[in-house]
Amino acid sequence: MAALSLLDDLTILQEEFQRVLDHTDFKQLLYVIITVSYVWETFINLRQHFKLYETQVPKQLQKVVSTEDFDKARRYSLDKSWFGFVSGFYAEAQAIVIFYFDLLPQFWNWIGPSPWQPIIYVSGVILSATLLTLPLSIYSTFVIEQKHGFNKQTFSLFLLDKIKTFALTLVIGMPFLAAFLYIIDWAGSDFVFYVWVFVFSFQIFLNTLFPTVIQPLFNKFTPLQEGELKEKISHLCKKIKFPLDKVLVIDGSSRSAHSNAYFYGLFKTKRIVLYDTLLENQTHDEIIAILAHELGHWHYNHLWQRLLTLQIHTFCTFYSFGLLFKHQKFYSDFGFSGTPTIVGFMLFMYLYSPFEILVVILMNALSRKNEFEADQYAKKLGYGKLLQEALIKISTKNQGNFNPDWLYSVVNYSHPPLVERLKELK
Repeated sequence: MAALSLLDDLTILQEEFQRVLDHTDFKQLLYVIITVSYVWETFINLRQHFKLYETQVPKQLQKVVSTEDFDKARRYSLDKSWFGFVSGFYAEAQAIVIFYFDLLPQFWNWIGPSPWQPIIYVSGVILSATLLTLPLSIYSTFVIEQKHGFNKQTFSLFLLDKIKTFALTLVIGMPFLAAFLYIIDWAGSDFVFYVWVFVFSFQIFLNTLFPTVIQPLFNKFTPLQEGELKEKISHLCKKIKFPLDKVLVIDGSSRSAHSNAYFYGLFKTKRIVLYDTLLENQTHDEIIAILAHELGHWHYNHLWQRLLTLQIHTFCTFYSFGLLFKHQKFYSDFGFSGTPTIVGFMLFMYLYSPFEILVVILMNALSRKNEFEADQYAKKLGYGKLLQEALIKISTKNQGNFNPDWLYSVVNYSHPPLVERLKELK
């Protein structure tokens, strides 16, 4: 009896949900969502923008960050902040124009019915988005980054990267899209589980493919030369039983003066990658401290934690889309006569954006927690003091934000601010 009652309740809930869908103006709802999202993001960015006009080094950093370095970082962040307001307004205006003039259904109808229609449609949308944002990307790279000494790439290399990215999107993305749509067509309303498994498998495939095949198309990798640093890295890996295969150096300086270090490999064989800019700016002991932090992520299985969390998010996304993907009114409100799956999914992601904002905040919180744990791991290995020095040097060289607004940090930062990390490492 209890089971029958539950089924009755679920049936009533589904019927009520369908009635709500039948009376929803999806286009008007979309206008509300993109406007509220824009206002929210602008509010957050304004909080940080006003914070950047504070010219005094925060008390906690006065002993480790000079006034000159603080001011350089502050001016860099201000330039990026002003640019963020412009690019945010541009994206908002662009979305409103696209939906107000029904450009998407016009493009869909212009392509015409054919087995290739979804592929051509998505390719055209991606190409249009790339071209529309190209002026902003050029300004960011060759004005802001150039002004503050970070851009190292030529305009021809910049354009070549864009072309390669678009080509790779077609070569990898279009077969993925074809399989994605085939599974939904084959499974019908029961597609959620099958698509989720397929997307998870594809993510594992991409995680394997990216560092070994895709990234070498953009950057040059060379083995780290034999010497003191390589010996120290090998010693650290043996000490903690990290399954190191190779240590590689990436030519990050060919594009940017920013520096980084990471490891990759989901399974037994793992490789460490050091930016050449990191080798130039850090001592060997500081690099070992940075790697001790990175290997802390391996020790605590942070990569697998993040992957699992993403799978929960992905499943929820597909489940939610399944409630709408055959609802005719959802499509007709945007000017589409049929119910093309790929169109529905792209429109759904716009409507889903408020939930995505919440997901990003939660994922950032998990990431910051993991960063603190990795810092503590490095500290337990005896690299606490060196890691502090390395973090200060990296933040100074990268002109990081030394004075973030707390709410802006919560919403946008996957890594804790420098002041919080130094406090926990003491």
